[in-house]
Amino acid sequence: MKLDRKEILKALEAISIAGEGKNMVESGAVQNVITFGDEVVVDLLLHTPALHIKKRAEVDIMKVIHEKIYDKAKIKVNIKVEAPEKPEIKGKSIPGISNIIAVSSGKGGVGKSTITANLAVTLANMGFKVGVLDADIYGPSMPIMFDVEKARPISVEVDGKSKMKPIQSYGVEILSIGFFTSPDQAVIWRGPMASKALNQMIFDADWGELDFMLLDLPPGTGDIHLSLMQSLPITGAVVVSTPQAVALADAKKGVSMFQAESINVPVLGIIENMAYFTPDELPDNKYYIFGKEGAKNLAADLQVPFLGEVPIVQSIREAGDYGRPAALQTATPIEKAFEELARSVVQEVVNRNESLPPTEAIKITTMAGCSAVKKK
Repeated sequence: MKLDRKEILKALEAISIAGEGKNMVESGAVQNVITFGDEVVVDLLLHTPALHIKKRAEVDIMKVIHEKIYDKAKIKVNIKVEAPEKPEIKGKSIPGISNIIAVSSGKGGVGKSTITANLAVTLANMGFKVGVLDADIYGPSMPIMFDVEKARPISVEVDGKSKMKPIQSYGVEILSIGFFTSPDQAVIWRGPMASKALNQMIFDADWGELDFMLLDLPPGTGDIHLSLMQSLPITGAVVVSTPQAVALADAKKGVSMFQAESINVPVLGIIENMAYFTPDELPDNKYYIFGKEGAKNLAADLQVPFLGEVPIVQSIREAGDYGRPAALQTATPIEKAFEELARSVVQEVVNRNESLPPTEAIKITTMAGCSAVKKK
């Protein structure tokens, strides 16, 4: 069968590329289409070196030609990348901190803080040096989740300057506004006061050497988020959502905030929390209480990585309330779920650091053993 070049171009108009805003023909991404009988070669020009975007474009091209033109067509996609000048990373770097990951959610109640705490202890158990900054000023929960409610940071002298020492629990360095207020005291602050307090916990603290600092952000897309992104060179953002439509709508806005031209923080991916429920007495059964794979489908629609799913398990909630993150429960499905999640996050940080300007002095080099080495 002889393939028609014009028909192929028409079919390719159904495909869009993340960040382009137009279909790949209209945007100029399709540089050329050549046909030889039942063979077709598509030359594609992309403006981002991200591996998942290149792979998605190639798969979409093959799929649309097979479905709309000829199901036995032999297709070759040549992808050339001409990335624009790499943008300047915003914010003042913190000596010794390699990667800063913002953990966000579009709405409250999706388990963002639980994910942050368990991801932190999992990374620490994998051999990384990890810190958590509880940036949820109005609802700080890290002191409870790490069983350090009564702890108070002490002052230490570093290079002639007085610094606050983060609290350590389960191998994780932690700072939270909860350490400086009584448990029954509401934080009634306007945005500038909250931002100033966060800046003090970031820049006036002795964090030491960290491979990862996790920022547990407040829900939504507000003043705290903007202040942190102006203050810090954030390596990337992770968005947490549950599968139901009302949560996904807000998660979509969260992704959009980080991808906004004025902010431009790389989105490392989406995590689906409370993905399904499996009762102990029926370990092979999965009940999709909030819907099935909603966050996974959203990640595909937005063309951002899907990092993994965490089930609804009673012990995850209990462990958080008792101050011992559930990921510490060895040889359990929970531990396995968070290990897979942590590995996905690490891999996306590696991918991001290979394609965008580094914001760190240390680069992750291996997954096996999870080691980190200083750049020469």
